[in-house]
Amino acid sequence: MIKVLAQDCMIDEATELDILELVDLQQKMALETENITLNEDVLEQGITALIQDSHKGKYYKIVQKGKIIGCVLNTYEWSDWRNGNIVWIQSLYILPAHRRQGIFTEVYQYLREQVQKNPTQKGIRLYVDKRNETAIKAYKAIDMDNNHYEMFEWLK
Repeated sequence: MIKVLAQDCMIDEATELDILELVDLQQKMALETENITLNEDVLEQGITALIQDSHKGKYYKIVQKGKIIGCVLNTYEWSDWRNGNIVWIQSLYILPAHRRQGIFTEVYQYLREQVQKNPTQKGIRLYVDKRNETAIKAYKAIDMDNNHYEMFEWLK
């Protein structure tokens, strides 16, 4: 479902035709946020697998004037306490030239509306690098908080 956002942008579900552009955006995000270069083949396979299997999640593209300027991935976490899914915002990236224009706020509002309409979805979560002060301010500005949990991980 296409939704028109601020600055003549639209958000729409990504398709297999968008995979190479999503790979490019994710490479840029990894380099910018964590100073790492992702294995392009693994990344392309991962994005393809998700787009081909909606149970894994949903990729959205943010489009302005026919060009993809950003993306966001939603995955799901089952909550036995809530008897429903928590929607995770992952792989969120907007090209630097398009930031601070209200686009993320509208993307978040769109995702929040989708969660509110769906009785099996119980909320939204995301994680952020503790050093990313700009993102933390943006998330607090849209009434998200980090009052409940610290995240720990082990990655192979």
